[in-house]
Amino acid sequence: MSIQVNERYKLTYRKAKHKLAKLQKQLCRRTKAGKNREKIKLKLARCHYRISNIRSDNLHKLTTYLAKNHGEVWVENLNVSGLLKNHKLAGAISDCGFYEFKRQLEYKTQWYGSKLCLVDRWFPSSQLCSSCGASQSMPLCKRLYECKACNLSINRDLNASINILNYARIAQSCKPSDGSLLPCSKLGTELQDYIH
Repeated sequence: MSIQVNERYKLTYRKAKHKLAKLQKQLCRRTKAGKNREKIKLKLARCHYRISNIRSDNLHKLTTYLAKNHGEVWVENLNVSGLLKNHKLAGAISDCGFYEFKRQLEYKTQWYGSKLCLVDRWFPSSQLCSSCGASQSMPLCKRLYECKACNLSINRDLNASINILNYARIAQSCKPSDGSLLPCSKLGTELQDYIH
């Protein structure tokens, strides 16, 4: 069900963004004090409002689904301001609303009795091999993780999610008495042992 919702969201969001671009182009072609410009301004405001509602609706559906159907949700604590400095990805990242996603997950996991856990932002989830634990540099343009040590070829995001799952298992077994998570430097050796 969540895959169908996601596909529907992508389609409606793309259509709305396309309409927004069209309306912005029309607005800049209108004369400054004209009535037609005011009409286009109103249409543009409605389009912005619709896009905002589409994003909000998708975030609420996704976070509710995760909080209701999973006992634990592990999320990477990403450095979003650092990611936004890459201008090729900035639009897509800001559209996702990472902060709002995390904020909604925090209160919804409390509502539904599940647990939200954060992965350390410096944990190299996409740079470690999920099969053997070898580390290699992964630029953003590479979408396929190819391990030279064990010849594993896997999608970059799938590899990162498996590493986060392994991180979660280890972090729970090595949890200090005060309930905090171990830093990723200490978890690195534990992860190597867990994979082997």
